[in-house]
Amino acid sequence: MRMIINKKQENGGETAIEAEHVYDMLIVGGGPAGYTAALYGARAGFDTLVLEKVSPGGQMTLTRQIDNYPGIDGGIDGFLLGQQMQKGAQRFGARTRLLEVLSLELSKKVKKAVTHEGALYGKMVVYAAGAHHRELGLLEEKELAGKGVHYCASCDGMFYREKTVVVVGGGNSAVSDALLLSRICRRVILVHRRDTLRAEKIYRALLMQADNVEFCWNSTVSRFLYHDRVEGVLLRNVHTGVETAVECDGVFVSVGRTPATELVRGQLNLDSGGYIIADESTRTNIPGVFAVGDVRSKVLRQIVTAVSDGAVAVSYGEEYLAETFHLG
Repeated sequence: MRMIINKKQENGGETAIEAEHVYDMLIVGGGPAGYTAALYGARAGFDTLVLEKVSPGGQMTLTRQIDNYPGIDGGIDGFLLGQQMQKGAQRFGARTRLLEVLSLELSKKVKKAVTHEGALYGKMVVYAAGAHHRELGLLEEKELAGKGVHYCASCDGMFYREKTVVVVGGGNSAVSDALLLSRICRRVILVHRRDTLRAEKIYRALLMQADNVEFCWNSTVSRFLYHDRVEGVLLRNVHTGVETAVECDGVFVSVGRTPATELVRGQLNLDSGGYIIADESTRTNIPGVFAVGDVRSKVLRQIVTAVSDGAVAVSYGEEYLAETFHLG
C-alpha cells in the first residue's frame, strides 16, 4: 500500500511525502526466528518482507548436522533447514530480499530501513539479526569450521561420543559446554588463559567433580593441527611462551558471543552484554519493534527458542497493528 509519511525539511518544518510501499511487517534477519515471524505474519494476512544480507538460516547454516530440532528424524543440515523455513514462509506470501540493512529509524509510527538499494518502510519491525560466536582469530579457523572446530556443544557435541575434545574459554558458557561434553566424550580438556575460571561458583564446583575433565591453565590455542580435519591443537603458555601439542578429535570455542545490535544501539534498550532487553513478549522499549532470537536478552539461545520468539512476536504484533493501524 502507499502511505503518507512526514519528513522534516532543513528549515525545521515538515512536508508530506508518499512512500512507494509500506509493509505491515519488516523482518530484519532471516534466521529461524525471522522466518518463523514471517510464516506467522504472512499466514495472518500481513504484508511481510524479510531482509537478509547473506542467505536464509542465519548462524545455523554453519552447522552441518542439526539433531536437536523436534520432528526431523535423522537430523538435518543447517543450510537445508534454513531453505525449508524460507519456503514455508513464502508459501503464505512472505517475501525475501537479500539486502544488508545499513541503518534503522524506529522511533516513528512508520519504521524505516535503509539499504544500499534505498529505503523500505514498515508499520512494525521484528529485529532478528542474531548473535555471532566470537572466534579465536586463528588463520585456519574459518576453514576448519564444521571440520573439527565448533561453537555450540549442544548442537555438535554428539559427534564426539567417546572421543577427546578441547573446550576453549573460562566463563559460564565454556564451563557449561565442558559439563555437557563430559557426559558424552571420553575426555574433555578445558583450556583457559588464566589460572582460575571466571564461571559462577556452582558451575565450577560441578565441573571439578567430573573425573574426565582436565585443565590447561594459563594457556591459549596458538594453532590448529590438522590435515582434512582437526587432529589436535598447539597450546602456548601465556607466561613462558612454551608451546605444547595436544591431540584431540574436536575443538569447541566458547569465548562468548557478540549480538548484532549495532543498528539499534541508541534506540533500543540493551543489557550489559549488548543484547536487546525484551521480555517473553519480545516487545522492546519502542512500540511496534520486537526483538527475537539470539539478539534478545534470554537464558537459552537455541533454534527452538528462536522459533518460539518469532511466533510470540507476531502474536503481540497483531495486537499492535490492530490498535495502531486498525489491521487484523
